[in-house]
Formats: sequence, structure tokens, C-alpha cells
Amino acid sequence: MRSVQKKHKGGLGLRRIATLNRALLGKWIWRFACEKNNFWNQVITTKYGQEDYGWRPKKVRGPAGVGVWKEIMKEDDWCWDNLAFRVGKGSKIKFWKDCWCTDTPLSQCFNQLFVLAVHRDATIEEMWDHDAGQGDWKLVFVRDFNDWEMDMVGELLHTLRGQRPSLEDDSVVWRQGRNGIFKIKEAYRLLDKPNAIVFPARKIWVDRMPTKVCFFAWEATWGKVLTLDRLQDMSVPCRGITEVKCSTKGIFLCLEATWAKILTIYWLMKEGLTLAKNGVEDDSPLFVLVPVKGVE
Repeated sequence: MRSVQKKHKGGLGLRRIATLNRALLGKWIWRFACEKNNFWNQVITTKYGQEDYGWRPKKVRGPAGVGVWKEIMKEDDWCWDNLAFRVGKGSKIKFWKDCWCTDTPLSQCFNQLFVLAVHRDATIEEMWDHDAGQGDWKLVFVRDFNDWEMDMVGELLHTLRGQRPSLEDDSVVWRQGRNGIFKIKEAYRLLDKPNAIVFPARKIWVDRMPTKVCFFAWEATWGKVLTLDRLQDMSVPCRGITEVKCSTKGIFLCLEATWAKILTIYWLMKEGLTLAKNGVEDDSPLFVLVPVKGVE
């Protein structure tokens, strides 16, 4: 439906209810990872169990899982794809398998080194050597590196530079926002499918223009106004305009009376319509902006 598309894409800017519901359900995934001491979190943990050091509840399976929480868990994947860890003590974050210092886990960024790692499931706390001066990473591999692998080792060490555990608790951050906090608006924007339509929104939704006028222009753009040909299809008697077929394009683009009223620019829907007055073909992706000159 065009009404749920953004205004600059030709819609009314309304939200899709189904997409909004997904964003709202996804926030519970975020809250479960953040609100460890809340009573509802403890109830979910007791009923379903937990995994990944308590960041996630276990997957809901069987007849006991039919309910609200099962629907919430359906949003788990996309939500965690947009979460990252903020390192504190590092006791609940896996060094290789969690996102904490790069956009993807180190096991994916440095897969060849991960295959050679001895402690693949170790936490950040376990990989940090507190006894090495000011601290250092304990990277242990099953064999020595070949010459061609040294560049990857250098890249890994460069990535880890400046990264170290602290005395704070580990936490998660929302990667789509500025302050790391989950926002429904940002989640909705993430889930809403992009649309490549180019639409003259600034020419329609004008701030000082009456809302009724703007809405009528929006309807006319999409050919939704009640023109005479549409009224005829509804068996409504039509009189007056006979020189062109009274379609939306006919009224707004072809009639001399309409042309005489146009003082600025207008757009043309992509259906191969030729402007009789200027001989301009419509060959744009959706709209062509045509300056009207010399109309009296």
C-alpha cells in the first residue's frame, strides 16, 4: 500500500502495523539482555532456561512454547544481528565468537587464525593476561605461523590494540542508534523494506499549503482522484469535458484550461505519455520534472 510508504517515496508516511509489531517484539529481546534483575526476566529464565552466559533465553520448543514469548523469540535473529557487546570484565563475552571490537565476530574476520586457535570458546577475561606488565592478550595457536600468515596476525594485533577488559559489567549496545539504546523508530526503519521510487514530495507536501490541497495533489499523482472516466465506470452521468478522455492525466496534463493554470513545474507519470504542448517524452524511472514556459 502506498499510504505506508514514506512521503518522499510517494506515500503518506504511515507505519506498517506488522512491521511496527516486529520492532516492538524485538525490543523485548534487547530488554532480556539488559534487564537481568527484573522479575519478568527471572520468570522467563526459570521457565525456558538461558544460554550464551545469560544473554539469551533458550529457544522455545514443544507445546509449552506456544504463546507470547514464542512470538517474541521469532525476532531474535535480526535483533541480535544489530547488537554488539560492550566489554567490561569480559567474563560473559566470547573472544572469538561474539561481536565486540569489530562489526562481525573475530572468528569471521580472521577465520584462518580462528581455525588455528587453541581456545576457540574462551571468554575475553580468559584471553587476557593480567600478569604481563599492564596486561596483554594470550593468543595461543596449535602451530607456528607460515610467512604468508604473518600479515593476518599483524592485522589481528592491530584490531586488538587499545582493547582491554575493565572492572565494569559486560553489556550490549544497539548498533543502529547513536547512544547504543534500542529505539523502536530505528528498528522500524531497519525492518521496513527500502523503496527505490523517486517522488516529488517537496512539491506536494508544502508546509504552508492546506492539508486538503496537499492530499489532493498526492491523490492526483497516483491517479486516484474521481475523474469523469472513473465516474462513468461507476454509472454516474458526466457532462462538460469532451475534448479528451477525462482521465487523471487528461485533466491535469492535456486540457488547455489546466495548462493555463500551471505556473511552476509538474511531474509526469511513466506510461509513455507525450506532452502535446512541448513534445516531451516521459522516459524517467518514475517522474519527469518539466518546466512550463510560455503558457498563457
